[in-house]
Amino acid sequence: MCRIATYIGPTIPLQNIITGPKHSLLSQSRDAVESKVNLNGDGFGIAWYGQLNEPGLYREILPAWSDENLKNLCRMMQSHLFIAHVRASTIGETMRVNCHPFTLGKWSFAHNGQIGGFPLMQREMESLLPDDLYLARRGTTDSEILFLMLIHEGLEQCPISACRRVIDVLESKRSERSISSPLRLTFVFSNGNKLFGVRYASDQFSPTLYRSKCLDNGGISLASEPLDGDAENWIMLNPSTMIEIDSTDFQIRDL
Repeated sequence: MCRIATYIGPTIPLQNIITGPKHSLLSQSRDAVESKVNLNGDGFGIAWYGQLNEPGLYREILPAWSDENLKNLCRMMQSHLFIAHVRASTIGETMRVNCHPFTLGKWSFAHNGQIGGFPLMQREMESLLPDDLYLARRGTTDSEILFLMLIHEGLEQCPISACRRVIDVLESKRSERSISSPLRLTFVFSNGNKLFGVRYASDQFSPTLYRSKCLDNGGISLASEPLDGDAENWIMLNPSTMIEIDSTDFQIRDL
């Protein structure tokens, strides 16, 4: 399983989330404690928002702990909203285009989990995409197709409805093909103004996603594991829910 860390709030150096805390995302890349594997070394990436509408994107196939530039970049770069991800691959080779986050226009997206039976459904999932979104695909992961399906299903108009429709499609395809491998979707996405997190699974093993109770500067973080290593300072998002966060508040809805 992969690990995710995100932030929305007053502008901060990226190091405050990605490299600095006791159990930062960088630390989780080598020593995850709430995952099937403790190493997440199949690449990493960061999508961040600044003055422009579209996010910046930095992705690398090296393990996060092997990139000598990462700490300096995170020390110098600042943002009010960003998504970071370290990868433990399940579908797709270790290539830069398969590293998360994925971006398209103003949207950024990162996923932790699996689409059970994906090889059996891949052609059908691809056929659901219109030509422009199909041609926008660069990699070979189930996660990128999931992102493009969400955009196609109306992420711009209503994120919660788009998530519900995509989950319904995936569950229907799994049922049609009698796929027993579970659907496990914990993902985050943003349009530059709001941050969203989703936790869902067809079984009882949804990949974890926590919300910080309070950061020092008043911002909010979503992360696969508490970044300070103290679960008392974090609240786990319930399964089958979506959280929507803006700069001042958040809402949680059932899927």
